[in-house]
Amino acid sequence: MTHLSRRGLLLGAGAAIALAHPWARAAAVRTGGARMVKARGHEVWVKQVGSGRIPVLTLHGGPGFNHFYLECLEDFLPQSDARFWFYDQLGCGFSDRPDDDSLWTVEGYRDEVEEVRRRLGLDRFVLYGHSWGGMLGMEYALHYPQHLSGLVISNMTASCAEYVRHAEQLLAALPPDAQAVIKRHRASGDYQAAEYQEVIMNVVYRQHFCRLDPWPEPVQRSLRTMNNHIYNLMQGPDEFNIVGNFKDWDIWDRLKEIRVPTLLIGGRYDEMDPDQIRRMGTLIPHSRVVICPEGSHLALYDDQARYFAALLPFLQEAHDGHFSG
Repeated sequence: MTHLSRRGLLLGAGAAIALAHPWARAAAVRTGGARMVKARGHEVWVKQVGSGRIPVLTLHGGPGFNHFYLECLEDFLPQSDARFWFYDQLGCGFSDRPDDDSLWTVEGYRDEVEEVRRRLGLDRFVLYGHSWGGMLGMEYALHYPQHLSGLVISNMTASCAEYVRHAEQLLAALPPDAQAVIKRHRASGDYQAAEYQEVIMNVVYRQHFCRLDPWPEPVQRSLRTMNNHIYNLMQGPDEFNIVGNFKDWDIWDRLKEIRVPTLLIGGRYDEMDPDQIRRMGTLIPHSRVVICPEGSHLALYDDQARYFAALLPFLQEAHDGHFSG
């Protein structure tokens, strides 16, 4: 028997053992940090990036988006002594997509974050939430503050009513022909009409969602792969038409209860009113407000240097207990 054939037999035996006892090797297999964890009776996808001392859990926007557009965090957080987790919320990205509309609520997602935290074994961590993720982060901080060393509320206000009020101001500043298209299709309810989508995507979003041209690939990928059903059910047909099941969400009166160190980030051209974000900073006791002067809703891309110049020191200060608002 040749050396090669003996080696082949040994490999074959090893494969047979692995097949007979798959649990013997699964825990040791490297996956690039990606895995599935149980939440709300289903499986959601998480991925650890980096190995630094500062744990950060990320909450993507939407609702119904995914982690893809947050991939720029990979270029900044690991180099700043942070390890962070991408997390596709249930129904989004690589996570399970159950056909059950009772799951798509603010409360359900809030408690899902706590399940994910427990599955990851995070006792003290910074919670980073962008847009809808910021809304979810505020809810989490009000219900599970004991686990947080810090909170990042990125590009989100404290009530949907205030969001809508500011959105109407932004739409009123559009050219008259664009306003006429929006008014006409809102009246008919035909939000998928080509001319309506043209105005929303190429006039409104180019000013207030992301001001780069072209949009970064991760942003385009998130939009292509989002769960429109969840987005429409919870929010509405687009970023400026909030008619979904969280339209009455409002926590202005409870912001004073958020006691963890908090960073609020906004953009001058954001869908969210910068003045509302500044006001939030006066109500959250231990907070800092940064408004990116060239930023929109995706200031993490279109005012990137200023955005991360604010975010990275905060992560370290919050983790080390040295934060001063």
